[in-house]
Amino acid sequence: MAKIKHNNFLDTVDEVITNAKEAGVVHLHAEGRKLNGRKITINGKSSYHFGTTGYLGLEQDERLKAAAIDAIRQYGTQFPLSKTYISHPLYAPLEEKLFQMYQHPILITKNSTLGHLAVIPTAVRDNDAVILDHQVHWSVQSATEILKSRGIPVRMIRHSNMDMLEHYIKEYSNKADKIWYMADGVYSMYGDYAPLNDLMALARKYPQLHLYIDDVHGMSWKGKHGSGYVMSELRELPQNILLFGTLSKTFGASGAVLVCPDEKLHKKIKNFGGPLTFSAQLEPASVAAATASADIHLSPEIYELQADLEGKIRYFNQLLESSDLPLIHRNSSPVFYIGTGLPATGYNFVNKMMNAGFFVNLGLFPAVPVKNTGVRITISRHNELGDIKALVDAMDYHFSKALEQTHTDLPSIYKAFGMPNPGLPNEKFAEKTNTNLHLTYTKSIKELDKKSWNKCFLGKGTFDWDGLSFLEHVFSNNNLPEHNWNFHYILIKDNRDKIILAAHMTSALLKNDMLSNAATSKAIEDVRKQDPYYMTDIVLSMGSVFSEGDHLYVDMGHSQLVNTMRLFLEQLEEIKQQVKAKLIILRDFNKNNDLNSFFYEQGFIAIDMPDSCEISSIHWSNEEQYISTLSKRSRKHFRKDVKAFENYFKTRIVCLPTSEEIDKYYELFEEVWSHNLGINTFKFPKKLFSEMAKSPKWDFLVLYLRPNRTNASEKVVGVMFVTRSGNTFIPSLVGMDYKYNEEFNIYRQLLYQTIKTAGILKFEKINFGFSASFEKKKLGASLTPKIAYIQADDNFSLEALDWLRKE
Repeated sequence: MAKIKHNNFLDTVDEVITNAKEAGVVHLHAEGRKLNGRKITINGKSSYHFGTTGYLGLEQDERLKAAAIDAIRQYGTQFPLSKTYISHPLYAPLEEKLFQMYQHPILITKNSTLGHLAVIPTAVRDNDAVILDHQVHWSVQSATEILKSRGIPVRMIRHSNMDMLEHYIKEYSNKADKIWYMADGVYSMYGDYAPLNDLMALARKYPQLHLYIDDVHGMSWKGKHGSGYVMSELRELPQNILLFGTLSKTFGASGAVLVCPDEKLHKKIKNFGGPLTFSAQLEPASVAAATASADIHLSPEIYELQADLEGKIRYFNQLLESSDLPLIHRNSSPVFYIGTGLPATGYNFVNKMMNAGFFVNLGLFPAVPVKNTGVRITISRHNELGDIKALVDAMDYHFSKALEQTHTDLPSIYKAFGMPNPGLPNEKFAEKTNTNLHLTYTKSIKELDKKSWNKCFLGKGTFDWDGLSFLEHVFSNNNLPEHNWNFHYILIKDNRDKIILAAHMTSALLKNDMLSNAATSKAIEDVRKQDPYYMTDIVLSMGSVFSEGDHLYVDMGHSQLVNTMRLFLEQLEEIKQQVKAKLIILRDFNKNNDLNSFFYEQGFIAIDMPDSCEISSIHWSNEEQYISTLSKRSRKHFRKDVKAFENYFKTRIVCLPTSEEIDKYYELFEEVWSHNLGINTFKFPKKLFSEMAKSPKWDFLVLYLRPNRTNASEKVVGVMFVTRSGNTFIPSLVGMDYKYNEEFNIYRQLLYQTIKTAGILKFEKINFGFSASFEKKKLGASLTPKIAYIQADDNFSLEALDWLRKE
């Protein structure tokens, strides 16, 4: 029924990266006339470089440089022609050397991103299925989008979750010829490895399973001839694996390489592989440098280089073991991740390290969940042992300062990453919560003073004292889990007993796709026919799915504002742990608000919500005056599409409906609910409407279609479920008969009769809430863009929904 404005995931990412840029940790520029791999100059300051992915340092090897220079002199800067026609003279020697490294057919691509775009659409056939690891590299995920237009199912599993993978293998075993699982060999953030032994066991159990592995971060520093981590584990590449390596990063040159044991498939990809067919080939300098690197890989020297790097990795691990730094994943790869938890802590720590002369990378959303922000450190042969020792000393010193200055501690970081607390004392790192603040937490509105609560929330929505008392009664002791909510009330006062902050939260089972577009929700609802709780989680949300409005009262001018907000979030985290919620949602904030930076620094990201609609001032006393408040275009719409139909209807406010009438109203509500996947909630229980009938705060504005050529008697075709809070009139839910909507404009008539009724009853304001904002605007409502702040345990649900949205 209603058109809903939905959040765009890219807008969320853009805001996060913009904040990081403003904090001075991304979009930086290196300076100087020369690079040596060991140091890098940024903003005029020379720093030790602990952010490179050239782990063996071959990009600075004089042999590769000389080969590249000579190739430019001999063959020019480029060979501008597709390889489909002809390759320049340096290609064949490189291809032969790469074959020697892998002992399987290979294909060279311009880079791994273009390589995936070339290989995946050709390798994956129309009758196949694809399963993505949640943390597989973006370039692989991006390439699979092409498959969706061909109707190929693409699903995502939680990172390295073999149970979830097997679940999807079973699901598609009777539907797909091949089932492709796509993963990284070495993951670029935490440095952890793909569970190859488990994957091979699954492949033996399910012959349909094929593996597509991007091993660019495992290249060169591991394996025979530097063939990578995957080859070091498997030794021999089975026919059911496609393997991508890199000629850049640790290899020291440029480009990527596909290893394809299946000769027939290799031929198909080579004959037509998108960018392989139409894009320019690697420049002579890049091919020559790669050839020089391949010579090193095929010589005993590669093992000396690997051993040198391995010793430095081992030394770094030893130093970390003797420190209190929270290493998220201990392993033998050159990639390390020190958790900071909050973005604010990450910014603070990275800036301190850069000021101390150490360049490290910040891991931030969407590569990691916002509250799993941290510092990615890479070790290369460029780093000397003294540099590594100095790095750990500096981190040890500055990390505690960063925690202290951003009001967090080590236990909080371990909790954020789901890691056991090693038992370190909080006092070393964190300030105590301000003792001048007094927090009250309760689970029932009846335990709070009615006058004090209403002073904060009367007139703002269905969450004044009486409204919440009503909801507590309705959403308890029900049969279905989605109809049983837990309520959480938080008040924070100062020493003078003045309320600084007040809020209510609910913890309830919600659908992950609640604010996704209708097409996404429809696809998920098809699955829910067999699995009703598919993609649902317990969510701790400000307000509830029943309420709309300003759910947070906060004294923005109070001297203790920042400490109050920190205390509020601490309490939310405690509640979240108690109720085992997967997500915190703070909602219904104006798009431009003074808490935006604070929330982001505390590990929340902003997402767009549907616009809020309200008529903020009812100052007319008759229809003519009301029409005068509308724009010229809206007046035309009103006369043509609303007023012209008014005489078809009779409107009545029903205060005490019979049980038969409630049955009819609920039936009409169900019709609207089933049509409104744009805001996809669980259906409210019938108990809600029965209790409305008993409450003096609720009425039913009922629309009757007068007798006509098709109806011998009056027929109930629409109902608005209305309540009030102070001087605010609140049409909370709607029900209508869709058979008559198109002919008689029932929804528009319900909106108008609601406005008319509010005026007659002398209300000052109408809170129209979300959805159908265009229709409400045409009848005089003002629209306010709203956002929510969310904090998830991981990004999986967000990104899995994004994948479904793109299908």
